[in-house]
Amino acid sequence: MPLTTVVGSSGSGKTTFLNDVHKSHKCTYIRQYHAVRPYVTVTKVPNFDPTRLPYWDIYVNEGTADKIKVGGTMAGEFTAGLSGGQRKLFLFELIYQRTLKQSKLLIVLDEPFAGVTDDFVPFIVGRLNLMAQRHNILLVTNDHVETLTNMANNVITVSAVDRKVVKINDHKTVDREKAIAALSVGDEYVYESSSADLKFFIDVELVNNGGVIGVVGFAAFSFVLFLLSFWDSADESAALVLIAGGIISYFAINPYLLSLVDWRNFMTEEAEALLHSSKSMNKLLKTSLTMFLIFMIAVAEYGFVNAVIGGLDDVNFLIAILFDSGSMTFPFLCFGLYTSLPHQAVETLSSMPFLFMIFFSTTFSPGSGVPGLKELRYLFSRFYFWCIVPGVKDLMEGCPADEGLNMLYLMLSGLLGVFLFLVVMGIVTVVRNARKAKLYEKRAALMDDDEFIELQVEMYGEKQLRRLQHLDSSNSLAQSVPAEDRKSFETTKTKSEDVSSSDDDIGLDIEV
Repeated sequence: MPLTTVVGSSGSGKTTFLNDVHKSHKCTYIRQYHAVRPYVTVTKVPNFDPTRLPYWDIYVNEGTADKIKVGGTMAGEFTAGLSGGQRKLFLFELIYQRTLKQSKLLIVLDEPFAGVTDDFVPFIVGRLNLMAQRHNILLVTNDHVETLTNMANNVITVSAVDRKVVKINDHKTVDREKAIAALSVGDEYVYESSSADLKFFIDVELVNNGGVIGVVGFAAFSFVLFLLSFWDSADESAALVLIAGGIISYFAINPYLLSLVDWRNFMTEEAEALLHSSKSMNKLLKTSLTMFLIFMIAVAEYGFVNAVIGGLDDVNFLIAILFDSGSMTFPFLCFGLYTSLPHQAVETLSSMPFLFMIFFSTTFSPGSGVPGLKELRYLFSRFYFWCIVPGVKDLMEGCPADEGLNMLYLMLSGLLGVFLFLVVMGIVTVVRNARKAKLYEKRAALMDDDEFIELQVEMYGEKQLRRLQHLDSSNSLAQSVPAEDRKSFETTKTKSEDVSSSDDDIGLDIEV
């Protein structure tokens, strides 16, 4: 199988070229500075044998092998563990072990030698030679260029002078998009999920991650102070007691919610390096864990409020506390885990419900506000919450007369932010799919390009290109081509067969 090396001067766009290949086609990808959660214990990674790492004997001899973490910095917190070079070797060996039982994958490596001392270079070279026997390898390097170019079947040279073209082997210039399409060949890695992945999540996120312990500790400390400060409160102070309890709940979970952005970014890159079965599954597990924490803090708030004041023990108050809390915390989950927005944008957008609740819910100033603008109070669960609080509900303007209807509105308004998020994400998905369709049309035009077909045959060779043909029809480009374009696809396959002098199909496998 081919090994292709991308070379060029610093700043010429080598990493950008790899990123564009990664966007064009699903592949296994190790970035130059790849992110892995630093609190992951190396020996806990599912289906991975760390004893095959060239440096692991050091930790075995020290008796610390079972305690060594990946190490690094996440959310401003440093965790001691592997060095930068050791982490690179760890990821490289992880890829090697994961892909042993599969073949014809596209594996993309950005600077595999970066941060690695010369004594470990033979180890990497040996692994590369073994992987190249089974997979399509594409890599970038600034170190040991001569070693890799001698190993490579193809050498791509990128230049900062003209980023629209690249040089491939003896070709003077090749259109950059055409080169990316030519490299987008290989199957996607198939990860078989097992109970080990769930065990890994529990071990990493509950046992080793101090975030959950921090939430529990801060909440316990704050509610004890709340208990001592508001003990034996008068019934007419119900509103103040509830506000104090709500503030504690919000700020107890807030640091954990803010850390979700970093967690999402690390999780995405871990999935690219095959550390775990699925980033989607891990996001779902993280969502469940976060919602459980929100629920338990709401239950604690309900319990401590009723410990210091009477008259609020009805189950409706627990429901109200839960949905009121959810209306201000669920946006952090949505934006933090299910978008690619940066930290500051997530924090700003997710804090809006809390800010708008203060200004528009009128719960802090019943009856006040500009006419028309006051109607926004019906969008906030806090408004309906206050409509059931003794001594406060009589001051509220426009509360539903029926208590059951009031509770329904409270729950619906508590989920309004999530509903709006889903609507926006649905629109974004439609727009994104439309862009992908346009990109597909552009790539599909290459199927009729004789130069493109000949370029692929030159890069992979007739025999290897046939080996890289599509194995899984569910992922094949032919299956994704609209019916009206199938004829063009079949024509391209015929041209490919003529070039390779074979009866086998040649799968271009361009995935948008």
